[in-house]
Amino acid sequence: MLAKDIKTGTIVNYQDAPYAIETIMVQTPSARGAATLYKFRARNLITKQKIDLTLRGTDTLDEADFQKRSVSLMFSDGTHHHFLDQESYEQYAIVSEDIKQEIQYMKDDLQGMQSLIYNDECVGIQLPQIVELKITECDPSIKGNSATSRNKPSTLESGLVVQVPEYLSQGEIIKVDTRTGEFVSRV
Repeated sequence: MLAKDIKTGTIVNYQDAPYAIETIMVQTPSARGAATLYKFRARNLITKQKIDLTLRGTDTLDEADFQKRSVSLMFSDGTHHHFLDQESYEQYAIVSEDIKQEIQYMKDDLQGMQSLIYNDECVGIQLPQIVELKITECDPSIKGNSATSRNKPSTLESGLVVQVPEYLSQGEIIKVDTRTGEFVSRV
């Protein structure tokens, strides 16, 4: 896979280990003939270490060879989150610290979650790009503020705080992008 085709969330094989791409920064050249550089922040799915990679647009990385299986959240204890494979009914326990970014978007009935299986071991969870969450706490909406584009902080049912338009109120369900953590639309 070419470096210029890699997107956030892609899992690549680097130094014989699977790495999830978390952020991408593109540095365009200022001189003629210079190559565009792609700077990636990636996390090793096994050791959980983060690294920075810098590649030219024509450099290649292999996609990691692993399985994705549909899972649902069963329960959480103090240190682990437990997931149930929807096909084989296997249970996977993942340390909460390893998936602290993903936990912010999870709720009991979230559909579309996938476990990342590498060498018969669950190494992570991949969320759907858009999730629907209910607003549990926010400032009251003010009539007539729908024409302005001001935002206010709102706490969602998972505990995540998101900036939403002023016209939204408590109890409404909104769509949130799991890659950026931003409000997308009202449901």
